[in-house]
Amino acid sequence: MARDAVRDRRALLRFVDPRSLRWKIAAGVAAAACAMAVGIGVLVHQRTEERALGIGRGTAAREFELAKAEFLGEQPDSSGLRGRPDYIVGDEVPDPLLDRLGSSSTPVTWYDTRNPLQGPAMWAAGRADGTVLAVRVDMVGEQLSLEALDRHIRYAAIATLAVVVPLTLLAAELVLRRLRRVAGTARRIRHGDLDARTEGRGHDEISEISSAVDHMADALQERLRGEQRFTADVAHELRTPLTGLVTSASLLSESEATDLVRDRVRVLRGLVDDLLEISRLDAGAERADVQPVPLGELVTESVRRAGLADHVTVTVVGRPVAETDPRRLDRVVTNLVLNAHRHGGTPVEVTVDGTTIAVRDHGPGFPEDLLRHGPQRFHTAAAERGHGHGLGLTIATGHTRVLNAHLTLTNATPQGALATLTLPRPPSTPHRYTDDEGRHP
Repeated sequence: MARDAVRDRRALLRFVDPRSLRWKIAAGVAAAACAMAVGIGVLVHQRTEERALGIGRGTAAREFELAKAEFLGEQPDSSGLRGRPDYIVGDEVPDPLLDRLGSSSTPVTWYDTRNPLQGPAMWAAGRADGTVLAVRVDMVGEQLSLEALDRHIRYAAIATLAVVVPLTLLAAELVLRRLRRVAGTARRIRHGDLDARTEGRGHDEISEISSAVDHMADALQERLRGEQRFTADVAHELRTPLTGLVTSASLLSESEATDLVRDRVRVLRGLVDDLLEISRLDAGAERADVQPVPLGELVTESVRRAGLADHVTVTVVGRPVAETDPRRLDRVVTNLVLNAHRHGGTPVEVTVDGTTIAVRDHGPGFPEDLLRHGPQRFHTAAAERGHGHGLGLTIATGHTRVLNAHLTLTNATPQGALATLTLPRPPSTPHRYTDDEGRHP
């Protein structure tokens, strides 16, 4: 349940993250839709306004002709007009209209928007027997119609966005799901699962990326298998001459040179044994022999057999028991303790609390390269961590995977290296209270 909650929380955070590609795609589509809506709205507004003004000018011109006929005493033809037109003459004509008319005898029109209370109007003016006549046609209805059109365009744009944005997010999620599958596969390969593949299908760009990742994984897996075979073959071939070398060293007479030769032979034998162990771990054929193990006793015994009982402090909280492989756990603890003692600084402290085993020294700490890339064989990353072959942490990491445990390498504050081994807790095993622990509801 906790893992599901964490996964749901991560999914929610990923969904609401404004830096996500889905929101960038949605923002781009929304911007394009808004630009299209604005463009269409402006075009429709202009065309509708021009049409309304054209109709207003035509109506004003016809009403002016009717008013002119009535002014001259002729019988006007008022068919198609909205009623008997009212007209004004002389000084009652607005000055802007008089200025537009000037001395011309040809009728002119003028769109008047000066008075917001009365609303816009279309004027037509001309001369009849030298007298200036003008008529006014109310354009309030046309203005209200234009405002209603603009309002409906805005509503339509908002409704379109309300439909387009969710559909865009849905379409983007289908694409992002495939990209996340590719990223997840790459992460699995990074963490050592060389059999992980995207298995992408299709002929688009994402399928091309998936295929490239799969081909890269195939090439990487083949190269690593070649290196593993080479390591195993070298270690195996070295065992025969090494056995003869060990036998020959045991027959030498006692001397300072003999002790030196035997010491180097012992180091060489340990290196070959480590290489064989790594080759078996790399092959993935190792299986854990799980059984109940008292962690405090095992860790204490591992430190003692490593010859470090006088240099390492072991602290055990309660009487922890774990379901694990004692031989492999002993190998992991021994390598971590030896690494802390050889390459770190005193004091070296080992703490066993529940199913967690922490090994800490007070030296310069792990190098940044090791923390960034993890343990690498034949690479100690920094001179201050010693002059070993770099195989101890590699072997510990391999056995940790077999035990289905988790090994974390960090630097402690203010100084020192901290290796934390977390063993899996059996789901059916209840928490065991010690004598010093209280039972809380």
